[in-house]
Amino acid sequence: MQDEFNDPLWRQIVSGAQMLFVAFGALVLMPLITGLDPNVALFTAGLGTILFQVVTGRQVPVFLASSFAFITPIILAKGQFGLAETMGGVMAAGFVYTFLGLAVKIKGTGFIDRLLPPVVIGPVIIAIGLAMAPIAANMAMGKAGDGSVLMPYSTAMMISMPALLTTLIVAVFGKGIFRLVPIIAGVLVGFALSFAFGVVDVARIAAAPWLELPKFTAPAFNWQAILFIVPVALAPAIEHIGGVIAVGSVTGRDYLKTPGLHRTLLGDGIATTTAGLFGGPPNTTYAEVTGAVMLTKNYNPKIMTWAAIFAIVLAFIGKFGALLQSIPVPVMGGILCLLFGSIAAVGMNTMIRHKIDLSEARNLVIVSVTLVFGIGGVLVGSGDGPDDWGLKGIALCAIVAIGLNLLLPGNDSWKKKVMDDHLP
Repeated sequence: MQDEFNDPLWRQIVSGAQMLFVAFGALVLMPLITGLDPNVALFTAGLGTILFQVVTGRQVPVFLASSFAFITPIILAKGQFGLAETMGGVMAAGFVYTFLGLAVKIKGTGFIDRLLPPVVIGPVIIAIGLAMAPIAANMAMGKAGDGSVLMPYSTAMMISMPALLTTLIVAVFGKGIFRLVPIIAGVLVGFALSFAFGVVDVARIAAAPWLELPKFTAPAFNWQAILFIVPVALAPAIEHIGGVIAVGSVTGRDYLKTPGLHRTLLGDGIATTTAGLFGGPPNTTYAEVTGAVMLTKNYNPKIMTWAAIFAIVLAFIGKFGALLQSIPVPVMGGILCLLFGSIAAVGMNTMIRHKIDLSEARNLVIVSVTLVFGIGGVLVGSGDGPDDWGLKGIALCAIVAIGLNLLLPGNDSWKKKVMDDHLP
């Protein structure tokens, strides 16, 4: 292994810019889908990454940015409670990470296995991906998430499908660093076609100032909005743990012990709470950046500091934000057809990798009920009128999955099966 901590400064800066480039597509896609300000997302991603490094002693080479798990809850919460109240819920979600970190500190990592085993994680992640599938389909066809028409169907499909095809080709056939940026490739092709069809708001870009303060939004606290968003934090918490383990396998270090899972969860929690404070999306570790670390073999956490600094600087360029917000909906819709399906595939892979046997009654019950509650729109609460409130969607299915797993007997059977398969 190279002596990665003695890289010259210029190499650290170049590597930092490269890491931001890799993370950029997914970073800005989430706020664009949910209607948040992409410049604020850039600012909170950079600030969150720096705060994470402070908490963990700058030992883990990860970059924190927008979590896709929160897309649907944020869209729904904004419509029902308002942006400020939604940000209050995001701040509260950050405290969930902090609580999990404290529990890990007291109880050890076995606490996570008992609370969130693969039979819980898998179907919740599948539900996150499939519940958002109608949003992707509508956007690809030139409609808003609620189905209202934004542009002609034929024009939208001639933009969204080439964007999707480009993303697929780069993801499968790309070489080196280019394989890690399929989203950016798809956006560039879709954006170019959008210009050709004349559906880009050029005047908005021209009118935007070069330097501009991001449109920060102060949070407001509403207990209904908080309870609506907080349960969703369990899914990206698992994503975080998987990301820390993945980057540890790449660098050859056990970050669950040093700096410790409790500190990485705390860092993620503080980053997410801070994002909510400024009006940005919740944070999570990025698999794309882990892939870039693996490819470049540059394990120095300092490069993530430079990536964070570049993100913060870009956040104050007004024309850049206007350019991002001018990307037509079909461009994002085409790419989301792949991304949302990929999220569901990750959930399926989680259950396959841990050999979850669906012929066992308890596993079948947990997976079945979780999927229907998460995707089918079941509401537990005071009704589904515009002024009523209740738990539904990802928040509901996460709570149901955890509850069923804790109540039904045999919640460690998956461990025994995996161990038996590895015995000689």
